[in-house]
Amino acid sequence: MLRPLQEAFGPNEFPRLLVGLGSPDDAAVWKLEDGQALVVTTDFFTPIVDDPYAYGAIAAANALSDLYAMGAKPFMALNVAAMPSDLPVEIIREIFRGGAEKVREAGAVVAGGHTVKDQEPKYGLVALGLCPPERLMTKAGARPGDIVVLTKPLGTGVTTTALKAGQAEEADIQEAIGWMTRLNDQACGLAVKFGIRGATDVTGYSLLGHSLEVGEASKVGFRFYLGSIPFLKGARAYAGRGFLPGGSEDNRDHFGPRVSFDGAVDEVSRRLLFDAQTSGGLLLCVPEANFEPFAEAARAGRVPLWAIGIVEAEGGMHVEAQRFPLPGDVGGAGAPGAVFVGGG
Repeated sequence: MLRPLQEAFGPNEFPRLLVGLGSPDDAAVWKLEDGQALVVTTDFFTPIVDDPYAYGAIAAANALSDLYAMGAKPFMALNVAAMPSDLPVEIIREIFRGGAEKVREAGAVVAGGHTVKDQEPKYGLVALGLCPPERLMTKAGARPGDIVVLTKPLGTGVTTTALKAGQAEEADIQEAIGWMTRLNDQACGLAVKFGIRGATDVTGYSLLGHSLEVGEASKVGFRFYLGSIPFLKGARAYAGRGFLPGGSEDNRDHFGPRVSFDGAVDEVSRRLLFDAQTSGGLLLCVPEANFEPFAEAARAGRVPLWAIGIVEAEGGMHVEAQRFPLPGDVGGAGAPGAVFVGGG
C-alpha cells in the first residue's frame, strides 16, 4: 500500500531522514541540526474495553510505545480522534482524560490535535520523542547470540475478544488493562543504558509476526522457548474456547508458513503466539555479554521482563516447547509485581 510513496520520496533526496518508508520500523526518525534525532509516530484504534478512561489510556500507551521501541523519550503528543455525534460528551472527555494523563505520566504534553465525526469512536496520538542518533534502536539491530527479552505477557487479543463477547472474567479484564496501560518507559531506559540496538514492540502482528520483521531487517533468525513465554492468566482458556480476534487469524495465515514448531507445542499455544496484541511489551535483543548486568538492573528497578529466546545466524523462526536455558543462574520468579526474568 505504501510502495507508491516509497517511489515518490527517494532516500537520497532526504539525507536527514534516518528511518522512513524504506524500513519496517516503529516510527520515523529525522536528524536535527543539534545532533538529536526526532522520532515521530501515530497510532489510533476503536475501543477494546468498556471503560472510556481506560480506553484512552491504553490508546495513548500504545502510541507512545512506538517511541520507546526506538529508544526515544516522548516530549509532545497530539490527539487524533473520531467520535460519533451522539456519543455523550462525558464519555469523550473521559477518553481524552485517560490519554492525557498517560501522556503526562510519560513526561510529555498533549499540545493539540484534531477530531472528526464518525460512526464508531477512534482515538490515539501523534507522538514525538527525542533520541541521540547513536542510541537509536531499530529492527535491523539484532545480532546472532543476542538474548531475546519480552517485557509484557501475551494474551490481550484473546482476552479483549472474550470481553466483547461478554465471556471474560472481571479479574482477567483488569489484568489485561493493567498491562496495556503500563508504559514501556523503564524497559526503554534500561535498553538504552545497556547498549541494545535491536528492538520492536509487540502489537498487532503478534510476537511471531513482529519477530519475523526483526529477523528480516537484521538478516537473522529466532529460536523461542514456549516454557519461558509469559501469558495473561485467562489467555489459554479464551484461546482454547476460540475467542480469536480477526487480526490473530490473519497473522497465522500470513506469518505461519515461515514458522516451525516443536511437535510438543500445542494448538492453543500456537494460537497465542500469533495473537494480535494491543499496547504490548518491548521485544529486546540483548547482547549476551550485557545480559546479566541488564537482568540485575531490571531486578533492582523492578522492571518486569522475561528471557524467551535467542537470535540465530540463520534466518527463520523456530519455537521449542521447553524453557529457555538461561546463561548462568539469573532466572527468577516471584509473586505478582516482582521482577521476572526467564519466565516464572
